[in-house]
Order: sequence, then C-alpha cells, then structure tokens
Amino acid sequence: MLYNNINSLDLHGLDREYAKILINEFIEDNIKLKERTIKVIHGNGTGILKRTTQEVLKKNKNVECFKINNFNTGETIITLRKH
Repeated sequence: MLYNNINSLDLHGLDREYAKILINEFIEDNIKLKERTIKVIHGNGTGILKRTTQEVLKKNKNVECFKINNFNTGETIITLRKH
C-alpha cells in the first residue's frame, strides 16, 4: 500500500528534542482532525531520528501501532487509536 495522500511530518534537519515535541503535537493535531493513519518522515541517515520517532511512538498512548514503510524505509506509518 502506498501512503502518498496521508498527513505527514518531515523531521529532516531537526534535533532529537525538537523532533520529540513535534511528533507528539502532530499526533494530537491529527486526533483532533479524526485521522487514523499518518506518517513521519525521518530519513535514513545515521538513524537517530528514526530511533527517536520509534521511542516517542512507543510511549504515546494514542498510537495503536506503527511500522516502517516497506516502500520507503525513511518513513514510519502510524495508526492512531479511535477516539
């Protein structure tokens, strides 16, 4: 499944701490919009932003599940819990 037409957050060029804040705000915004599927673009690089993204998603109670996109390993697809 291609994930082109879903809301996305691009973290390129950000540091870990700012990325954590933006990911959580992005999740909250999409809950308000009643979106179920979103994506975070973290790139591949050294893997710091990918690991940061996964750490934040594991701790966020509004995240039902997440996975690396099979077609682009530089992004994570997130399914939010129903509200």
